[in-house]
Formats: sequence, C-alpha cells, structure tokens
Amino acid sequence: MNNGNIIGVTQRHTASRGTENVLVLQGGGSLGAFACGVFKALYDSGIRFDIVGGSSIGAVSAAIICGSKSDNPAKDLEDFWIEIAESSSLYSPTMPDLLTPYYDFVRGIFGARVMPLAPLNAIMFGVPKFFVPLWQTVMFEPSGTEVPFKWPMDWTHYYDHSPLVRTLEKYVDYEKISSSGRKKANLSSNNPRMITTAVNVLTAKALVFDSAKMEIKPKHILASSAYSGYGFPWIEVDDNVYAWDGSLLSNTPLQEVIEASPRNDKNVFIVENYPRKIDKLPANRSEVVDRTRDIIFSDKTIYDLRAWSHMSKQTALIERLYEVLEKMAGNDSNKQSVEKLVIDEIRREYENLVGSYGAEILSIHRIARSRMKSPHILKNADFSIKTVKDLIRQGEQKALDHLKGAEDIDIAELTKSLYLP
Repeated sequence: MNNGNIIGVTQRHTASRGTENVLVLQGGGSLGAFACGVFKALYDSGIRFDIVGGSSIGAVSAAIICGSKSDNPAKDLEDFWIEIAESSSLYSPTMPDLLTPYYDFVRGIFGARVMPLAPLNAIMFGVPKFFVPLWQTVMFEPSGTEVPFKWPMDWTHYYDHSPLVRTLEKYVDYEKISSSGRKKANLSSNNPRMITTAVNVLTAKALVFDSAKMEIKPKHILASSAYSGYGFPWIEVDDNVYAWDGSLLSNTPLQEVIEASPRNDKNVFIVENYPRKIDKLPANRSEVVDRTRDIIFSDKTIYDLRAWSHMSKQTALIERLYEVLEKMAGNDSNKQSVEKLVIDEIRREYENLVGSYGAEILSIHRIARSRMKSPHILKNADFSIKTVKDLIRQGEQKALDHLKGAEDIDIAELTKSLYLP
C-alpha cells in the first residue's frame, strides 16, 4: 500500500492471486479468419493464453485453440480455415466477382468497385465443410425420414450447420478442452480454459459454456454459432433448453470471462472483427447497412471495463478500511466499540468480496480488422480462399504491428501466464 494513499493495490490477497492471459474472439462469420491470423502471430511470439472466450465463429476458433488435436493450435486453426474456404469453391459452383459502377456524391465523380460474388455463392450453395442449404437436404436426402414435410414459408431455418461438427473432428480433441475429460484421459492440464456463450431462445437468458465447470461437446459449439439471422437452427443443449448464437446478446463475451474467473488479475487481448471507428461516412445505402451492422456487433466492453475499474478501486478501499478495523479490534480499549460493528459478519463479507473477487485488469490489447475499401453487407459470408487467406495475413500483420508499437507490452511477462507448466 502506498503511504498516504488510501486507494492502492490490495495487499492481503495479492500473493494468492495469479495473472491470466485472456483471449476474446468476436463472432463474424468468415471474418473470423482475421482472428486466426492474430492468434497465429501471438502464438509464434510466445504468448500463451489461460482463457479463450468466444461467441459465434469465435467459439469455433476457441474450440480448436483449446482442444488442438496436434498440440499445435495455430496450425490447426489455420488448416481449419483453409479447409472450409477450399470447400466453398471445390464442392460447389463459383461465381466470378462483379465490377459495379457507382457515383460518389461527395466528390462528384463516377467510379467502379469490385463486388465479390463469393458471398452469394455461399448463400445459394453453402460452404460444404461448414453449412449447407436446407433445400439441398430436402431435395437430396432419402425419403421416409421422421421429419414431416414443411413448405419453405414454415421453415424456422434455412441452413444446416451440422457439417461443422464433422470438420472439427479433425482438429478438436474435446477431452483436452474439458477439465473432467483431461482427468479421465490423464491428459495435461495446460490447455486453456474455454468459455463460450449462447442465448436461450425461450427465455432470452444468457447461456455460458465453461470448460472448467462442464464437459464441452459439439452441440455447445453448434449452439454458440447458431446465428438465427443467418438462417441457422437453434440447438437443444439440454432438456427443453434451445440455444441460439451468443452474439445476439454480446459479440464480445469479456464480461462472461471476467465473471467466470474473477479471482486472478488479467491481461486481455480482444480481436475485433467489426471496426469501431471509421474515417469517413458511408457513401451509399449498402455501406449504411454495413456500418449499422458494424456498430451492432462492435466491441462494447468499454462499459464493462469502466465498471470493473470502479469495482477494483472500491475493493482496494474496502481492504484498507478492513485493515484499520482489524487494528481497532486488536486494541482492548476499542474492543467493545468494534464488537458493535459485528466484526465476524464484516469479516465474512470482506473475505467474500476481496478474497473471491478483487482482480484487476492489468492491460487491454485491442487488435481490430481494417475496414474494407468497398464495404458491403455480405462481407461476413465471403468464404472464398482468397478472402480467407487475405484475412489471415491481415490478422498476422495487425498483431505483429500491435506488439511492436505498444510501449506498455512486456512480452516476457505475457509469456509467464498460468498456462505454462
């Protein structure tokens, strides 16, 4: 505690607290390839993570990172992205990009932009290693199934993303993710803790899937990535519990990570697929819709961080006051007055608040994807091999630039996470 400063770093429980490195991955469909590049650069730089949290496609990437079959999560994650991207062109018709004219009213000139048609390809034919249109299932599945026929207007979803489960089998060992599974298989406990989210369709309540508290199964990954806006189906994760994509509530599940692990201090890395800031106003209606989606899914954890910062200060003050109270209790002349404060009850509440919580956010590192030159509303459905590779490269470069440019980053400290044996 600093002399003369009431608010300081809490001392009593500091020695028993650790420091965790946390990676939070946003959702965003094909934009999740950007996070692949970011993780690859951080991993190659020696940074390891104790907790990986994610929503939607971020949950898919988190599963590969936390349950890497080859024990090389960076390679497994990149191989996964390349495989699903290649499937979008190898197993379905591919439409060429389209050159479209437009008028720039700000500068008063005509121009042309390239409109990639890969998103339309994905919408019409799916991405076979990830999801397939329901019309293909209806047309090509053998008859006599138990599912009664419905007209398309009565469908609750348009795509089946269960092929994702089969693809993930090549890259994810679920026993490595869950703590109970690791114990059964006598596996190392050095894999990061995985936390992902979904939302209960019937109650609108958040569902948190935490590998430290439950066994993570493929259905939880499907639930976390079941975005209704894309036409994906809800997933039954428990009896009468039907889940949709967690990004419907929050696309950056930092709060869930903090609440699930409130005891240890944290260095936080947030990968932003949707930029919060842009340098010019949208030029047309398509860009307006695109920017609207950016804002809806952009990171809003600044409010959580402010609240957590206030809590840290309050906790420090409470600890300081408690130290004063204990000194009073040790003085016979003050013993009677201290007893009036119900010292035992105060002690229990103190231990609960400061002992169980009290963690500090030591650093926040935001690595954001660059805005496209010609934004369009289907950018998160572009699974073409070119786009996926470009996003991976951009993520790598952005992460490396961040590590080089941020003066407060101590790589040596970040490599000393609890994840390491």
